[in-house]
Amino acid sequence: MASTLEKENESKDKDYVLAKSLGGGPLGIGDPNDRSLRKAESEIMIPQKMKLKAKTERCAEEVKKFGECAKEKGLMMPFLCRAVAKEMGNCLSAAYSDPSFVDQCTKEYLDERSEYRRTGVKAKAKKKEAVM
Repeated sequence: MASTLEKENESKDKDYVLAKSLGGGPLGIGDPNDRSLRKAESEIMIPQKMKLKAKTERCAEEVKKFGECAKEKGLMMPFLCRAVAKEMGNCLSAAYSDPSFVDQCTKEYLDERSEYRRTGVKAKAKKKEAVM
């Protein structure tokens, strides 16, 4: 007679993180060649990537200026840094509404997801290993 622990282990083997239609691939975490997006990816993950990329690459100068102004003005920042904040906001809005930028970020996200599904190593872990 199988113990309850063995039964739990058997049931865990049958449970999947993803739905069977999303599973598969070499590690069972998805098909690396699948280029379709789930709702969470298109509404959360890609906009996060766009926000980070816009702040660090596209509008880095404006973000830096705003940061310096905020640091310099302290508590009066909301009033004295309006022009710089507006300039930064315009730059970020232009980046978010640029279709080529959206496509670029989507492609990068899909490439990273594909690599993760192929290797099982997340992009952040790879960057951390490269630094060390």
